[in-house]
Amino acid sequence: MVCLVSRTGRELQRYNNMGGRQVVGCIPYRYKQDIDGNKSNELEVLMVSSQKTQRLMFPKGGWELDESLEQAACRESLEEAGVIGLVECELGQWNFISKRHGTYYEGYMFPLFVKEQLDYWPEKNVRTRVWMTVGQAREVCQHWWMKEALDILVQRLTSSQQQ
Repeated sequence: MVCLVSRTGRELQRYNNMGGRQVVGCIPYRYKQDIDGNKSNELEVLMVSSQKTQRLMFPKGGWELDESLEQAACRESLEEAGVIGLVECELGQWNFISKRHGTYYEGYMFPLFVKEQLDYWPEKNVRTRVWMTVGQAREVCQHWWMKEALDILVQRLTSSQQQ
């Protein structure tokens, strides 16, 4: 059973010691399959539209006091993209200024190996989700720090395939 309501409000929001909001994002990914269900080495990533501008980005949101970073990454992927999977080792931590608010943020990114894609999810009516190649994702992603995280993920997965 999956909860179909997104968390709202900032009562549980974490802030760092400089007053910056702490956010957690996820790069949901899978390997493309052919019509027979055979997996290839071709990586696909899932992006979601922003609620306000409809620009594509990876799922992300506030890290809350009652959860770990990994739990926040799972929650955001479920709420915004409707996917469930395995959260893998952190890709990194970035400091950036919000374009919309002009405020300082601290962002953490994780890969999420997708195991299940839901037909219904909490933000289905306010976001679209799109599977795409890494190249397409780099082109459309508006956030430099998310692009860096994507590059780290690709490098990590490529080196693990070579071993």
